[in-house]
Amino acid sequence: MDGPLGDAAALGAEPMPFVMAIMMAGSASFATPLGYQTNLMVYGPGGYRFADYLRVGLPMNALVGLLTVLLAPLVWGF
Repeated sequence: MDGPLGDAAALGAEPMPFVMAIMMAGSASFATPLGYQTNLMVYGPGGYRFADYLRVGLPMNALVGLLTVLLAPLVWGF
């Protein structure tokens, strides 16, 4: 098996924390206006610049990533 299920099986761990981490990584796109529809909708009318998304989005991406890595094994267990 390839992907997170194969990696979890190779480690002898439950696959769900790996799957949830990948799901969160795929949906946590705060650092660009192109990452989500509503970001792009307010980009022009709100007078935002690309740097505004980076300034706020990069710390949010880091926070979501850290919380996911810390909480996924606690909630879904290995």
